[in-house]
Amino acid sequence: MAQSDSGIPAASRFTASLQARLDHLAARQQLRVRAVLQRTSAVDCHDGQRTLISFATNDYLGLSCEPRVCQAWAEVAGGQAGSGSSPLVAGRGEWQVRLEDRLAQLEGCAGVVLFASGYAANLGTLMALAGSRDAIFCDRENHASLVDGCRASAARFFVYDRQQPERLQRSLARRRQDFEQVFLVTDTVFSMDGSLADLPLLSELARTFDVVLVVDEAHATGVFGAGGRGVCELQGVQQDVAVCLGTLSKAIGCLGGFAAGSQQLSDWLWNAARSQFFSTALPPAVCAAAIASLEILLSDTQRRQRLRQRAGQLRRLLQEGGLRLAGYCGAPADATRLNPDDSPIVGVLLGTEQAAVEASKRLKETGFLVPAIRPPTVADGTSRLRLSVCSEHTEEQIAEVSAAVLRACR
Repeated sequence: MAQSDSGIPAASRFTASLQARLDHLAARQQLRVRAVLQRTSAVDCHDGQRTLISFATNDYLGLSCEPRVCQAWAEVAGGQAGSGSSPLVAGRGEWQVRLEDRLAQLEGCAGVVLFASGYAANLGTLMALAGSRDAIFCDRENHASLVDGCRASAARFFVYDRQQPERLQRSLARRRQDFEQVFLVTDTVFSMDGSLADLPLLSELARTFDVVLVVDEAHATGVFGAGGRGVCELQGVQQDVAVCLGTLSKAIGCLGGFAAGSQQLSDWLWNAARSQFFSTALPPAVCAAAIASLEILLSDTQRRQRLRQRAGQLRRLLQEGGLRLAGYCGAPADATRLNPDDSPIVGVLLGTEQAAVEASKRLKETGFLVPAIRPPTVADGTSRLRLSVCSEHTEEQIAEVSAAVLRACR
């Protein structure tokens, strides 16, 4: 084993440096630790000591625990566990094809490509599309998977603030001629406060400056729009979106990601998206479960109605209690609302990491799983509690957690 002049082996010094970094995170209340939480229903879990009512998952419609979805998974899993190889080699089977076709119907597009996760879909798609003569404009509050995809591409990378659209417009006007293609990339629902992108504005900018609009509907599919197709449907801009990214792991309740658009987009990603063809294909049982989930998502509109009612109830009770919620711009007296009442993601701003961590601990002691969100996930000074509402939460549970949050934050 190689040693330095100090006589301490390199591996030992490396381990010590990692420990120092971990100690630094702990001192700043930013250290994440692994825990075991066994879900027992769509809204309940057990931590080994007590049963908790969970407001921590993105299973907005409770479909991950829906018996019909689980049965679809079990029927196919009985014959095959994994796909065995990359979809490009031999891993794409009948169930993958069926799921791609079903998602294409959902999105109203010609082609869909499946990925192993939503993160892989965002990373692989952006890397495959944006080249060295291109530019990407990325919302500063986009999910890390979008940011990482933008940075990993060969394109010039620019960050914009959606609360200052005039600056984005000026930047596009000044820089558009310098690049072959320009991509405008945004989440449709921002995951830390539940606010929505202004897609009509972005669509107008895309048309004005000949820009490719790329949206990620991860937290919107199944939640927003008359048919549950997302914010693009809600805001009437589906025809303006060139690339629609999504996940199967949130309201659909399964696993995987996808990119939807033209047949040419699908064919190009099949040939160029490294995170797609260098990953093993989704297991057939997962695809079968996702298909069953999509059928329920589109036919059972009552789940979506309950979700909206519960989210509105939670937000109203917290605001009436005097808490400051994320998703507003400007001073409290004339703040501009950025999220709708029925958004299922509710962020309670507490400021410091310590305040958020302690409030989360107090909530757990009273029977609620509500995560503390801290830097680097959010900006310094904006640590918060993040509550995710599920359609299967009862009105009583919403009232109880609201009261508990008010007590914990005091």
